[in-house]
Amino acid sequence: MRRLPVLVACVLSSLATACSPTFDATGNSAFSDERTSDTTLVQITSSHVGGITKDTKYSGKAVEAALPGFTTEGIQTAVEDKTEWAIAAFNTDGFQVLQVFKGKNGQVRTVHGVTHHLKGPNGERIGMTFSEVGTRRGDCRVGRNLWRGMAICKAKGTPNVQLVYAIPQYDGPFDRLPPNEELLDAMIQRILWTPQA
Repeated sequence: MRRLPVLVACVLSSLATACSPTFDATGNSAFSDERTSDTTLVQITSSHVGGITKDTKYSGKAVEAALPGFTTEGIQTAVEDKTEWAIAAFNTDGFQVLQVFKGKNGQVRTVHGVTHHLKGPNGERIGMTFSEVGTRRGDCRVGRNLWRGMAICKAKGTPNVQLVYAIPQYDGPFDRLPPNEELLDAMIQRILWTPQA
């Protein structure tokens, strides 16, 4: 029940928020003026997200076994075309780090990294800009529906990892990516991993 306010905030917020504040020992927010973090709770590679692999079953117990010290709860959250139920994984401080989505045959379909305390396959972190990561425009497509106005981009050298960028103050047109000068300032909001067959 202690996570209820965080869960409600995650469900009601748009993709542009990661729903994972971090506090220092004094209780002050450690992310207020920082975009990224040097702390890595989970590493995302082409083959795994922490201990989650293509063989991980979709269940709270299986996710907790793959991520020692983490706890899980069911949440409802936005994906590109709809909202759906997922398993949220929380670190020992009770903050959401990952969202795990159900696939066929009871397996994990995809995992969304939603905190700045994780690292993508090339060192990408939530809060980094398009220009900092060095993402190529040609590796991106425009988001649709609930992710309208976002850029969905392939992570370099990793066909099953995508970076979801929010484009500050972008007001369309939403059927194409913005001009380069606006895209360069876009910031990673989520890192998406899909198991490879």
